[in-house]
Amino acid sequence: MWSDSVLSAERAHLLRLAIWGAASMLVGTTLVLAIMRRTPRPQLLWHFAVQTAAWGAVDLALVGAWWNTIEPRDLSEYWGMRQWLWLNLGLDVGYAGVGITLAACGWGLGRRLGLVGAGLGVLVQGLALVVLDAFLLVVLNRLQVA
Repeated sequence: MWSDSVLSAERAHLLRLAIWGAASMLVGTTLVLAIMRRTPRPQLLWHFAVQTAAWGAVDLALVGAWWNTIEPRDLSEYWGMRQWLWLNLGLDVGYAGVGITLAACGWGLGRRLGLVGAGLGVLVQGLALVVLDAFLLVVLNRLQVA
């Protein structure tokens, strides 16, 4: 029964990640296609769109790879998944920090709007992953076995 709850939480997480990835790809690709027709291209929006589409594609690829490994977990695998999620959460915060740094450097180094747009794209994706991974951690903590 407990293993089924972990399995259900993991599937729900992957579904949320797939929805986020698909939405990111759709929005990013739509913006890229719309911007391609404009001359000159608005650099901030262009680089934001490219980051959004690329991160969405990576998210979907990760979901595809992870989905094939889903199976009922024993206690050892549960603890391993929690540790992996904590590591991932740290990386997600790092992505957001990189996005802030890119945007700040782009703005501070002569208003380079392409760099600002890329930074904002990375920041949005990093923050979204923080929310998604933290939510799964909260759910798994509720299932914790003494």
